[in-house]
Amino acid sequence: MADQMLRLMPDAMIYTYAPGQPQTGKNGGALEVVLDYKPNPAFRPPNLTAEALTGLEGRMWIDAKSRQLIRMEGNIFRSVNFGWGMLAHLYPGGKLVLEQTNAGGGRWIFTHFSEEVRVRALMVKTVTVRSNISASAFQTLPGPMSYQDAIQMLLNTPLPGR
Repeated sequence: MADQMLRLMPDAMIYTYAPGQPQTGKNGGALEVVLDYKPNPAFRPPNLTAEALTGLEGRMWIDAKSRQLIRMEGNIFRSVNFGWGMLAHLYPGGKLVLEQTNAGGGRWIFTHFSEEVRVRALMVKTVTVRSNISASAFQTLPGPMSYQDAIQMLLNTPLPGR
């Protein structure tokens, strides 16, 4: 779902360059461009999920060389209704953070996603959704391999300890 939302953001948001902002420090010292974003009033969401972008504003850090997103912080600053509020209602005050890193070979991978949002579902129950997902220790695999070899490699890989 995050991938779909990110693809819509160029049209859904208005961006403002924010010079002089601190760098994330998560990009190997490479220069990052910092942009603030807010909803584009001319954006018409193509689906119900995309409606959430109309209540989101925040800041993002972009790798200047590759033009890839390094970090995105978002705040839900106004209520958003899905299906006229009958399907769901998103309350203001929610927060989102998304980070990704260069995994090599021009491939960027999500390393962190967190959200804390309050939602009323089906006009009945209000819940707070909290997610915190992290990934690390990526490895590049040697050349192409069959799916059987990939499955065998996964089965032979020890699980990480906590």
